Amino acid sequence: MECRTVGAAALEVGAVGLGCMPMSWAYSTSRQDGEESLRAVHTALDRGTTLLDTADMYGPFTNELLLGRVLKERRADAFVSTKCGLLVGEQHIVANGRPGYVKRACDASLRRLQTDVIDLYQLHRVDPEVPIEETWGALAELVAAGKVRALGLCAVGARGSRSRGRRRGGLHAETLRHLARAQQVFPVSCVEAELSVWAPEALDELLPWCTARGVGFLAAMPLGNGFLTGTLTPGGGFEPDDLRARHPRFTAEMMAANQPIVAGLRRVAERHGATPAQVALAWTLAQAPSVVPVPGAKTARWTAENAGAAALRLTDADLAEIAELPPAQGSWD
Repeated sequence: MECRTVGAAALEVGAVGLGCMPMSWAYSTSRQDGEESLRAVHTALDRGTTLLDTADMYGPFTNELLLGRVLKERRADAFVSTKCGLLVGEQHIVANGRPGYVKRACDASLRRLQTDVIDLYQLHRVDPEVPIEETWGALAELVAAGKVRALGLCAVGARGSRSRGRRRGGLHAETLRHLARAQQVFPVSCVEAELSVWAPEALDELLPWCTARGVGFLAAMPLGNGFLTGTLTPGGGFEPDDLRARHPRFTAEMMAANQPIVAGLRRVAERHGATPAQVALAWTLAQAPSVVPVPGAKTARWTAENAGAAALRLTDADLAEIAELPPAQGSWD
C-alpha cells in the first residue's frame, strides 16, 4: 500500500487506516465479535493498513485490550494511535485534561496495548476547565520520557456544535484556536477530524491550516458512519445502543433524502470496478497528500475492501462529478 507521512514527526503509515471503535463501542453490540475483530485487524495489517486508531474510552478500555492481543504478536507491523482526555460515566462523558490524569492515562493505555511506546497520542477533547497549555505540556513530557512518539488533537466533536461554530467564525474556529496555542508548547503532528463526501467542512479552514504547517490529517468517519457504503437501507432501523438510532441523519426520511449522494458514488464506482465505499475513501485521499482516512470497521471483509481503496485513482472528471452531488440534508445536531 502507498504510504503517507504523519506530520512534523515524519512518521509513515499506510494511506488508509483502520478505525477500531466499532469493534467495541457505539455500534450494535449484538454484532460485536471479538474473534472476528481480531481477524479484521490482522487482515488490515496484512493489506498494508498500518495505522490502528483507538482510544481508552472505547469500551471503555476493551478496544485497547483487544488491540493489545494483536500488538503482542505484530507490534512492528502497526502504527498505534490512541487517545485520552474523555471519561465515560453511566449517562455522560466528561473531558479531563489535568496533567496528572493525562500521564496516568498514558501508562494505563501502554499496559492495555501491550507496548512500550504509543506512536501517536491524541487529546480526545480539550478540557474547558484546564488551559490547553497545561494539558499539552504534560503530553510533551510523555514524548520526552519516550512513552509517546508524536502528539495529535482530535476535533471530531466539532460536529456537535456545528450551528454555533458557524456563527462564531466557522465550524472549526475553536479547534484552530486550540491548535495555535498548543503549537506554542510542542509541535502538533496530527489533527483528527471528520471529513467525507457528505461532511466536507474541514476543507474550508482546518485542512488548509494543517497543510500549511506540515501537520498530518486523519479523516474520521470518511464513510459517513456507514451511509456512504450504500449498504444501509432507509427505514431498516438500528439497535437501540447504536449511535445512529438517535442520529438526525439516520432517520428513514433523511436516509432516503440523501440517497442521491450514494447513487453518485455508485456511478463512479461502476466505471472503476470498485465499490461506493472505495470511491468515498479515494475522494478523501485526493484532498491532500497529508490526508489519511480512518474508516471504522469490525470485520475482515470490510477492512480488506477499505484497504483496496488506496489503489483507486479518481480522475479529474470523477472528482468534478462528485463535487456536483447535492449537499447532505439533515442536521448533525
